[in-house]
Amino acid sequence: MNDLESYRKPNERIDDLQRDGLYILQDPNRFCFGMDAVLLSGFAEVRKNERVLDLGTGTGILPILLAGKTQGREFVGLEIQEESADMASRSVLMNGLQDRVKIINGDAQNAHETFGASSFDVVVSNPPYMKNQHGLKNEEDAKQIARHEICGNLEDFIRETAKVLKPKGRCYFVHRPFRIVDLMELMRKYKIEPKKMQLVHPYVDHEPNMVLIEGVRGGNPWLKVEPPLIVYDKPNVYSEEALRIYGK
Repeated sequence: MNDLESYRKPNERIDDLQRDGLYILQDPNRFCFGMDAVLLSGFAEVRKNERVLDLGTGTGILPILLAGKTQGREFVGLEIQEESADMASRSVLMNGLQDRVKIINGDAQNAHETFGASSFDVVVSNPPYMKNQHGLKNEEDAKQIARHEICGNLEDFIRETAKVLKPKGRCYFVHRPFRIVDLMELMRKYKIEPKKMQLVHPYVDHEPNMVLIEGVRGGNPWLKVEPPLIVYDKPNVYSEEALRIYGK
């Protein structure tokens, strides 16, 4: 841990991801990754030698986890907030992943201008869940940007996903169930066909609080609905499926 400390700035903490010896830097005063990102890393399929883009990478959790658990060739995280991009870059260095993972400070609304059209095999994203006018806002700007559509709305993320994906490339999103219709309408608007969907329930008798969805650029119509993913068997006890995703 002493060697890792050299990558940490004041107010940041080093969290053990408990998978493949990976760690991540997080600032409690900014946005910290949640279970949604971890579940998305388990839902997304990345094949050998594929190039992957994470739109709105935040802490860099998705590129780091996917680099640890798949044989993808290159993982790129795009993050609009300079401080978050810097912290994510230091997490990459701290894990010795700089040959496979890159963090770029840039705007998801212009991703195709940054990377070029049809430049990735896979796109993953945990977009801001709340419409800018919806719900209570956090006082901290960093958390507002991460959770609300301030620096890009859902359509921006899906439009840019369609532009940077190769034909037949795959994309994976995690979002809230109340926006499933928005997700699917926008995916089809930009010629991304929804192919697989899974609802995530905190407990077996609770309503779902997340949805995971896969799309294929230019895919044929056919949607597979996976069995529900139940996160907890009882309070503080993960289900077998959740433990598998967490790598425990």
